[in-house]
Amino acid sequence: MIQEILSTLFNVIVPLVIPVISGVFLTKFKKLEIRPILNFVLYFFTPFLIFDTLMEAEVSGEDVYLTLAYSLLSLLLLWAASNLFGKLFKLPSNDIAGLTLISAFTNSVNYGIPLILLAFGQSGLEKASIFIVLQMIMMNTLGVYFAARSHFTVKNALKSVFSLPAIYAAMLAILFRAFHLSLPEGVFTGVSMIADAYPPIVLAILGAQIANVRTGSTDKNIQITFWIGMGIRLFIGPLISLFCLYLLDIDGIMFSVLFVLACMPVAINAGILAEKFDASPKVLTQTILWTTLLSFIVLPVLIVLVK
Repeated sequence: MIQEILSTLFNVIVPLVIPVISGVFLTKFKKLEIRPILNFVLYFFTPFLIFDTLMEAEVSGEDVYLTLAYSLLSLLLLWAASNLFGKLFKLPSNDIAGLTLISAFTNSVNYGIPLILLAFGQSGLEKASIFIVLQMIMMNTLGVYFAARSHFTVKNALKSVFSLPAIYAAMLAILFRAFHLSLPEGVFTGVSMIADAYPPIVLAILGAQIANVRTGSTDKNIQITFWIGMGIRLFIGPLISLFCLYLLDIDGIMFSVLFVLACMPVAINAGILAEKFDASPKVLTQTILWTTLLSFIVLPVLIVLVK
């Protein structure tokens, strides 16, 4: 088993670490400014990735139903847990918003896509693609709402959701598939090329965010929110995932990939939204850092166990 874990570490985790380290070095030695890149990701790379993934995914109706039910049920339970702990510890609204982003969204896209492909192959990626697309859609709709709600009214928070192009990319892809339409080959090649550039760029952003993290804050609310977020993400989140998987009777390779994706670190896009809408961004960057560092140890063991 030790040999399998080490093999998974070197063949799956190491390739993903390279762009992260590149982002750290660029920030440390070239003072990389990530805010413009964050906007570039939100408004350029993300909609192309959503459109390309939705157009390419080959899945059955049962897979879609089960994954949709699992995604919505786990999101609802994680949102409830975040709000319960937030109110229990009397956290301000922006910290509860940040806690919800930490709990509800894992790094299933830029980290998860290459991880699942390397660990479970193409069949695993096809099973994971529905969840990944749903996560992207929910991140760019409900995630924006969760982040913006701490500062805006419901109406303005909803307006923030529809100000991002990702939701329109998803709608367009669904329409294309419903009416069996396709893009000209040259256009679709360009779309796929942009989508393929997403993972290394966002992993490099993760490295930049890690390099900019300042730990050891003395602010009481930041410390409380950080430890609650870590607890939900590392322990409660996986338990909720197992509950949902068993409740819906999901098994086989779909069980494996969905559980691994539920145990991924905090989503980078959660940090992007936290920065954009001031939803406790300091806590988000710290939890992204520590859950990512811990994942390099935890995920190889987890992958060997579920395989």
